[in-house]
Formats: sequence, C-alpha cells, structure tokens
Amino acid sequence: MKLKKIAALIAVSGLAAPAFATNGMNMEGYGPVATGMGGASYAYDNGTAGMINNPATLGMMKSGSSRLDVAIGGLHPNVNSSMMGMKAGSDGDAYYMPAVGYVRKMERFTFGLGMMAQGGMGTEYGRNSFLSASQSMMGGAMGASGQENRSELGLGRLMLPLAYDVTDKFKVGGSIDYLWGGLDLQMSMTGSQFAQILGGTSSMAAMSPTSTLPLAMGSFMAMPGFDVTWAQFDFSEGANKMKQRLKTDGWAGNIGFQWQATPQLSIGAVYHAKTSLKDMSGNGAMKMGVPAAMTPDGSGVMSITGKLKVVDFQWPETFGIGLAYQVNDRLMLAADYKRIGWADTMKSMKMSFVADSGAVNTAMGMAGQTMGITMPQEWDDQNVVMIGGSYKYTDALTLRAGVNIADNPVPNKYVNYLFPATIKNHYTLGFGYAFSAASSIDFSYSYAPEVSTTNSLSTLMKTTHEQTHNWQLMYSHRF
Repeated sequence: MKLKKIAALIAVSGLAAPAFATNGMNMEGYGPVATGMGGASYAYDNGTAGMINNPATLGMMKSGSSRLDVAIGGLHPNVNSSMMGMKAGSDGDAYYMPAVGYVRKMERFTFGLGMMAQGGMGTEYGRNSFLSASQSMMGGAMGASGQENRSELGLGRLMLPLAYDVTDKFKVGGSIDYLWGGLDLQMSMTGSQFAQILGGTSSMAAMSPTSTLPLAMGSFMAMPGFDVTWAQFDFSEGANKMKQRLKTDGWAGNIGFQWQATPQLSIGAVYHAKTSLKDMSGNGAMKMGVPAAMTPDGSGVMSITGKLKVVDFQWPETFGIGLAYQVNDRLMLAADYKRIGWADTMKSMKMSFVADSGAVNTAMGMAGQTMGITMPQEWDDQNVVMIGGSYKYTDALTLRAGVNIADNPVPNKYVNYLFPATIKNHYTLGFGYAFSAASSIDFSYSYAPEVSTTNSLSTLMKTTHEQTHNWQLMYSHRF
C-alpha cells in the first residue's frame, strides 16, 4: 500500500489531528511515560514513544520480545485575545489524538512501526468576535464582516525505526519518517489593512515585487463606489479537525544513542533532522466586503477564487541529550535538555496566492494573476529542560512527576492571535499500572500556566495562552 494511502487512512482515524502548541509547535512530551516525567525520555526505556523521542532506547527491551502500544491524548488550550477594551476567546479548547506503535527485538536488532502527531498550533474565534469586525485598528467605524477567524496547523508522522546493540551497554538507533499534514487558514482583516497589503506598506505583510494581482485590484478598487470594508483569506475545512485545506507531505529522520555508563547511570542523545516537506497548497478564496451593488447577487461579498501556497514551511532540527539515574530498586530520576531550531524555519511565513480562471475572476481581469505575502515571524531557538522521576510504589503501581521548563520562542512584536505558540513551562504527573507481566496502562497529566503577550509592533493585541489540562492514556501489551 502506498504511503499516501496509509496517511489517508490515518487521517480518517484521527491521527492527523493537530497537537496544539506547547514547546513552540512541539508537544511537551511524547507518550505518557515520558510526559509524566516532564517529557524526559532520551536515556531510558519509555516504550514505543522512543521512536520519536530517541530510537536507541527501543533496544533496551529484551531480545525475542515484542511490544504494542495504543494511546489517546487530549489537549485543552485556553486562548484569549483583547484590544482596546474588546475581548475574544478561542473556541478551540479540545483536541484528541490517537497514536499506535509496535516494536520487536531479535538478538541485536530492534525494529518496528508507529504513528503519532508531531505537533501544531491554532485558534478558533468564530464569526461574532471583535476580530470579525470591519474596524480600523486605529479606531474606525464598526461594521461586522461575519467572517471566521481560525487557524489549524497539524503534522503527523509515520515512523520506521531501527536500533542496534553495538555492545551490551551501547545502542544506536534511527528512524525514517513519512510526514503529512496541513493548514486551515481563515484570516480576516480590515479594509485599511487590506489596502496596506495591496500597497505593500503593511508591517504585517509585504508584497512581492513580481506580484500582479495588487495592480489589478488597485485599479479595480479605484472605480467609483468600490469600497472594501473587510477582507479574508478563506482556506478551511471548517470544524473538521481531522484534515486541513492546505496540504503537505514529506520526509524526516532522526538518529541517537543510549549508553549504560554504569549499572545506575544511563546517557542518551538524539538528533532530529529538519524536515523536507512540500509547499502546503490548496484551493479556496480571497473574500472582500464591498457595496452590495458591486456584486451580482447583492450579497456584498466578492470572492476571488484560487490556490494558496505556503512556501517552504518546515519543522526544525532538534538536538537533545539526557541522563537517567536508578537511585535504587524503586526510584529513577531523569533529566533532558533539547534545543529546537525555530530561528531557521520560522523567520517568516511566505504565502503565494494565484487567482484561477473562474468566471468572476475572468470578468474582473484577475485570472492567472498572483500575489505574494510575507508575514515576519522571527522566532528564536528554544531551550527546553525536562526533569522528572518515577517511583515504583508497589510491584504493580508506578508514580511519576516532572517539570518541563522552556522559553517562549515567539517575539512579542510578531505574536499573531491565530498562532499563539507562546507556552513556556509545564508541570506533569503520571502513573503506570501493570495488570500482569504482559499488559499495563500508563497515564499522564500536564498543566501549563498562562503566558501573556502583546503585539507591540502593529495592533497592540494582547493574547493569553494557557494549557488547562493535557493528558495521555496508553495501553501496552508485551508478547
């Protein structure tokens, strides 16, 4: 079966649903064992989640054995935006993500297959908030556009890991990953902001010198009685959180090692390569609010249909190193550090819109014309420290706790209410319970306190982001 068909089946089952921003666009932890310990995972056996954490840890299982993990996770963000006394809350407050992994060890080799969500970000403000008002950000007249403001960025991974025992104490591992996902974008703006985009003077968007659509739109807007009160990029599958309108796929990989330095101390490290994804692209429309007399149906909504492309969006490379220390038969402590290279991949969001040859576009002289937009991002590289411990309370019950400490990679002046990837720290708890030597469950809970940011460059928009309760539940079967 072709990988694209596999990805389609995954999307139907929900595995392509986005995981919303915690460590930038990454999750604070992968798998409930690691997440219960603050996300620390590089130096000890944390199940099939090792495929995405550090594949070398998969080799720590017993030769001749297999393991199957089936998991579900829930993320519950609380995002709010306010400006000039007006407030809006995001309705995107519950997202659910299945995951599955299988590994088998035969002598020195460990191999398997797994699927899980990589990460993402987004918000849903609906049609009735102040963000959907046709208003000059400097204090113009109000007039509702009634258009959605929402975003939904998600990426999933199909992973093929392989680990090898170089010696009894030193293991190496790597994974080749197929990635798929995409973006929904419904971004509304005022008429004045749209005019700035057409003129290339907006601080939030700059026009490409080769664009032709602004010239055509500029001449059309100069017609008597033509007044754009609002505009919107409308590329969305709506409330369907299992797929996005702009789609992409591609490849990535990682490689790591795990070294049992002493009977008590284990050291691990991993390198995740930058992804090689195709440009995200999909069909939709650029809508404008105009006088009703300017539209054939009298709706006052003019729609230029076409294809939007997000150019060279990639997930960054990541370096990580960690250790695990077995204090005694019951207590283990772990600590990891990783650096995520957002500065390389999130300098800007570049988009290209090409008007299609539909009847309306042709009549307006827009068919085939293009517009380029660059939205500055200028994210910083992110440092993340993960510290946790596990305590075997009984032979069946293991308790876990940890912290995940990070800096906010998004500069205040470029924070966008549609992409508030600003969370810093997490506090986590978890447990594992073994029903028998063959079957067990693991659960993790994490909370991220509110982070408040204000876009001081253009809109003075204040955005707050809190992760009220994130959780993961996994059933494991060993055979």
